[in-house]
Amino acid sequence: MTEERPPEATSASLWERDEEVAGVAEAIDRLRADESSSGSLLMVRAEAGFGKTALLAETRRIAEARGCAVWHARGGETLRSVPFNVVRQLLQPALISLMPEEIREYLGDWYDIAGPALGVTEPGERQPDPQGVCDGLVAAVRRLAKRDWPLVLIVDDAHWADQETLRWLAAFAERLDDLSVLLVVARRPGEVSGESARYLDAIAAAAGPPVTVLDPLTPKATAGLTRATLGPHADGAFCREVWAVTDGNPYETVELLAKVKDSGLAPVEDSAAELRELNRSARGGGLLARLDDLGFEATRFAWAAAILGTGISVSLVAKLATMSRDEAVRCAELLRTDRILTAPDPAASQAGAGELEFVHPLIASDVYDSIPGGVRTAMHGIAAQVVTDSGLGAAAASRHLLKVHPDDDQELVEQLREAAREHLSIGAPDAARRCLERALLEPPLAETHAHVLFELGCATLLTAPATTIGHLQTALGMPGLDGHARVDAVFRLSQALLHNNQLEEAVRTVEAEATRYEPGAARMRLQAVQFMWEGIHAGEDISPGRSERLAALAGTCTGRDNSERALLILRGFDAMTHGENAEEVVEVCDRALVNGRLAPGLGWTDTEWGIEILMMLASSYAYTDRLDRAESLYNEALRAYVSAGWSGGHLSLAHAYIGLGHRRRGRLRDAEISLRESLRLAERVGRGLPLYWSATCNLVDTLLARGHVDEAWAIADQYGFAPPYPSTIVLPDPRCVRGRLLLAVGRTKDGINELEQAAKAATVRGHHNPVLVPWAVDLARALAVEDPTRAAQLSSDARRQAEHFGTDTAIGEALRCAAALETGQRAVRLAAQAVAYLESSPCQYEHAAARVEYGIAARSVAEINRGLTLARSCGADGLVAQAREVLETGRGLR
Repeated sequence: MTEERPPEATSASLWERDEEVAGVAEAIDRLRADESSSGSLLMVRAEAGFGKTALLAETRRIAEARGCAVWHARGGETLRSVPFNVVRQLLQPALISLMPEEIREYLGDWYDIAGPALGVTEPGERQPDPQGVCDGLVAAVRRLAKRDWPLVLIVDDAHWADQETLRWLAAFAERLDDLSVLLVVARRPGEVSGESARYLDAIAAAAGPPVTVLDPLTPKATAGLTRATLGPHADGAFCREVWAVTDGNPYETVELLAKVKDSGLAPVEDSAAELRELNRSARGGGLLARLDDLGFEATRFAWAAAILGTGISVSLVAKLATMSRDEAVRCAELLRTDRILTAPDPAASQAGAGELEFVHPLIASDVYDSIPGGVRTAMHGIAAQVVTDSGLGAAAASRHLLKVHPDDDQELVEQLREAAREHLSIGAPDAARRCLERALLEPPLAETHAHVLFELGCATLLTAPATTIGHLQTALGMPGLDGHARVDAVFRLSQALLHNNQLEEAVRTVEAEATRYEPGAARMRLQAVQFMWEGIHAGEDISPGRSERLAALAGTCTGRDNSERALLILRGFDAMTHGENAEEVVEVCDRALVNGRLAPGLGWTDTEWGIEILMMLASSYAYTDRLDRAESLYNEALRAYVSAGWSGGHLSLAHAYIGLGHRRRGRLRDAEISLRESLRLAERVGRGLPLYWSATCNLVDTLLARGHVDEAWAIADQYGFAPPYPSTIVLPDPRCVRGRLLLAVGRTKDGINELEQAAKAATVRGHHNPVLVPWAVDLARALAVEDPTRAAQLSSDARRQAEHFGTDTAIGEALRCAAALETGQRAVRLAAQAVAYLESSPCQYEHAAARVEYGIAARSVAEINRGLTLARSCGADGLVAQAREVLETGRGLR
């Protein structure tokens, strides 16, 4: 490494950074070479003062010199509680340059979802899904990046970025393959923990080359920098002492050499002993001594600037420091002269950056930490008022309110509650949680305490169900929650218990609360919720007589309000799972609709009832051969969640049930596409949840129908599709699907055992719908050789239940099974009857299978070909292969 001075355009902190700069230049050149090339990510990690910011500044200079657009942002130590702070820095300058209609055009369907998080539009009435907001921000950057290619995105001090930005950054980094963008991220090691650390690790994992780690300067480089700054006459001993004093830290080296130059100290060996004292004045106690020398007013100005952290202007600091503007101007000049504050670099400054910034984040941290605790708290309180008076709103002031000591201030409680509502409205529940947890410390008055706990429980419902349970249980044990608010809190508590895999307790909680009410709307809603949770419980300890009580209660309902409509849906679903007459099931479900549509307040994104009850309604239609109605509801769910930006569990379930609809219809290729998307989304939410089982079970079932047995087994193995099963019902029944999978891979004994377990579980639950829980027909086929008597009995029972249920699909499937157990003309007659029923069924895969089986039994080339055509249209490759093999063999066919 040479000691020559870097080019004037570069920073002194770039000494010994030739390799890193070359890597940056190479990445920029790759970006510029081809607009269709994949994006890339560079991660820079280094200790404080090692030159991360200087390297990023050089990145910006090179990129702009080579015709790239550059967007940049920087985390701030005191700004980590401000949601979307860094992503706003990054995107707002690009958006501000657009007309309002252009912003709407570029954001497209994400405008109402991501716009509030970016601060370019007001929030809507409905609380957005955080995952949807994250996806919207990813989409926004992708669309804007295509306009501004070649584009370089720079994020400095990512360890101080807000959690919402880091979540977006991790998601964006994963999707760079098909977007030509260079993303450069710099961070210190350590500094963060929890979710933020996980997101930073994910970003680092997405980096193409290994993470760039900046090392301290070598003695040789330090000597070169010293002579470049002080003159070639600086002797070797002096240069070595500069290195020893600073440990090769580039920032401290530059600062020390500046002080040597200002002090007029000769760079010779006799002066080396004074370097340590000069270096101490740069930071820590030395910095505080320098502030003391500048006077109390200048110190107070520096404190106020550190409290603000960003957007530092002389007038704003004057208000916060309670000094005149003339005095503030004088203090600002003193601090600039002493290299504590400086004017922002015009080339790198952001919109709203202010007139001043600290020379280095290390100085900002030292100044902030030096403020006496009581003074710092008071100044945060004043800052909150200054921000509020400026019209920026409670959310903007909340980062200061969080630092104020509790003092029984009810106005502060209300400000924090309002800030929490603002945070929730832009998709930042963690920020809302912090505000509400702080409000509880004040504490609130007795009459509002329970409401604050309830709001806190609502804020944490999606992210921390276990924590939510505690908040809501405490709130319900306190006075203050009455009427609709209390019923809503009980429902939310039961949801949290469900999400925390405590379904039995959810049922008991709602049941106990219902007894507190006289007959009426509140009690009926709670009863409906109890029946709903019991209805999706897959365990064996269901309450005796539940179905009878539900039928009796639903029998009094006309569908005049949503509680009655919910009970009718629950009754229809219960009757469907028990295999009661399908026409009666449909009639009950239809009474829950208003003019054939979901009633207001009972929609897919309405929170009063939740998604489960609507999935029950759609599934009741799906398994009673009313697939048009089922698919209409499934598609409505998908549209609603996409429109609302709900990209988490709700969207995963919507795709799973879209896939279920395709599977029932016989569109197996479409089913597989939807289910793989469902599984992708479910992976983001977390394994083990009911929605994860829905995606996996349906995908395995679809792959088996397609004849892709090896792939079905691989999916089951990869995603843990095996016992123990979830405590909630999954459609189709996972035991039946796994039993069929085991049979398909040749593990016959294991498959039979699994289907026997499915039979026991279904019997306990009273689930006798032979299409929903088809264990009997699968087990009968598996036992045909080993135990033909029992196989015949199972087939007979399945046929009886199918005829009682009464759908073409159920009867046709039972007849297919019966035909498979027979030979000769009886097998042909039964197969022909199966075809007749399934031809009228909307389930085309089952129809195709029946056609092929009938053709084989009847030795009819025409019938096999008809089945082959249907199988091809369904994407049933295994059935196609079976039909072709029979046709190619041709023995005995006519």
